[in-house]
Amino acid sequence: MVNAIHVDHVSKTYGSFRAVDDLSFEVNQGEIFAMLGPNGAGKSTTIRMILDILKPDVGTISVFGGPLTDAKKDRIGYLPEERGLYRNVKVLEMMTYLGTLKGMTQRNAQSRSKELLERLALIEHRDKKVSELSKGMQQKVQFAVTVLHDPDLIIVDEPFSGLDPVNTLVIKDLMLDMKQRGKAVVMSSHEMHQVEEMADRLLMINRGRQALYGPVDEVRRRYAIHAVIVEGQGAWEQLSGVQRVEPHKNGRNAAILHLAPNVTSNDLLATIAAAPNATIERFELAVPSLNDIFIQVAGRDE
Repeated sequence: MVNAIHVDHVSKTYGSFRAVDDLSFEVNQGEIFAMLGPNGAGKSTTIRMILDILKPDVGTISVFGGPLTDAKKDRIGYLPEERGLYRNVKVLEMMTYLGTLKGMTQRNAQSRSKELLERLALIEHRDKKVSELSKGMQQKVQFAVTVLHDPDLIIVDEPFSGLDPVNTLVIKDLMLDMKQRGKAVVMSSHEMHQVEEMADRLLMINRGRQALYGPVDEVRRRYAIHAVIVEGQGAWEQLSGVQRVEPHKNGRNAAILHLAPNVTSNDLLATIAAAPNATIERFELAVPSLNDIFIQVAGRDE
């Protein structure tokens, strides 16, 4: 299967500042790919090079198996960080017009617009001007415009900005639906818990270079410590095989039990099961969150 995106040893310099430095990665069809990094890390420059808004100084970028052409651009949906809607135009009228710019007939664009507005709980606002909508509603309209023409590659920058939990779930469901239909979704976000929950693979960029790359679960396991997290009641420090106990930061009755080198998590679980007056409600490997890894990697590189 041809990659949706293939970036091969790409660099981009502005004057004496190297925004992207020898970056390589791939995005597959049928996956959600997260692009992470601190502010100024090079994410936006990379996205703009993929979209042929900027040209790389060196390296090559392939989209759908080759250079980006005008025909291929119609297969891409892009939600930029800098939002851009016609504020004084009615929602349905604007969406229909933008759909025709992507090659849709007016009839199909209008029908698809109504379908998306219905799914996003915005259908009753179709005859309102964009300026009359709340920030969250405008964000949903912007997302609807991005996917209106049913693109094969969707690139979204901070897609959950300004959304409450209910509307965040609606957008997440749409993105997961696209993935299930074989679309490639590239998501640039600072919402680490959303990335952890949704993304199949990730790329973290720092100072223009690759800092982390791979499947999300594999990246998290790479930073796991030899410890388990337990929640419940027990004299954890007295258990055989436990070297050190520290409180877990979630603030409940949880603790991190650091294990001796020759002790496995299964060994400890058997020890807890045999211990008198010990009860556990949660038992899991001490695998750090993406947020913790992000802070660790970005802070280390600083």
